[in-house]
Amino acid sequence: MRVILELIRIILIFGFFEGLFYTVLNNMYKSFGVTQYEWFGYLGTLLLLFIIYRNKWQFTGYYNGKGRVKLPPKVTNFLASFSVLLLILPPIVKYILR
Repeated sequence: MRVILELIRIILIFGFFEGLFYTVLNNMYKSFGVTQYEWFGYLGTLLLLFIIYRNKWQFTGYYNGKGRVKLPPKVTNFLASFSVLLLILPPIVKYILR
């Protein structure tokens, strides 16, 4: 039962925050005139949410089983850098391809 509750919690957390980030990014990208390649930014926000979940939120949930470990610092830094790159990539690609 705890696993099902944790899965529901993950879906709600990711759904709420991705919806919030989608709204903010969509408005920001529209202000830059970006109409293509927004999905890079949405993948970047999903990566950031994954990092936050694995390093913080998984320890406050319902599930207490095996496999609850933080990401290694090198992996966290790489994924965070890559997600920031994905967030700023759509305006750069639009500028290069215009």
